[in-house]
Amino acid sequence: MAPNTYSWISAWFVLTTPVIIWDAFYCLMRPRSMVGGDLHWIWAPYALYQEVDYVPFMNLIETALNLCYLYLAHVVKYPAASVVGFASVTMTLSKTMLYWIQEYYCNYSNAVARLWLVVPTLVIIQLGKDITSSIYVAARESEKRASGKEQ
Repeated sequence: MAPNTYSWISAWFVLTTPVIIWDAFYCLMRPRSMVGGDLHWIWAPYALYQEVDYVPFMNLIETALNLCYLYLAHVVKYPAASVVGFASVTMTLSKTMLYWIQEYYCNYSNAVARLWLVVPTLVIIQLGKDITSSIYVAARESEKRASGKEQ
């Protein structure tokens, strides 16, 4: 059984992957990417951000999971692709929630962070429903087999 795929979820993963890679490389290229570094012009919007982001490896794992979901869902049609997407977007939401909590102490100066809370939450809800539905179907099928009522 192929997984359910949703254009808006796939679009989210496709559009956010470059941003996450950009963010990860900002962290990995320190100090050259920081204010005063010869590569800072690539990451100029990060002038204030440089003091707080220390999660480049989590970004790379998140990106790998985004790409893995896209491959499993659209190329392989792997039934458990939703689990990979769910894990990836849970990382995105968790990390963004940490940033948002920090924003609370900075008087909510970063409006973009709110988008990174809303969309992952919606993706988690949708993929969570798909996963729950698959588990329910599998459980019913298992019960039928156990009771000898295969059809």
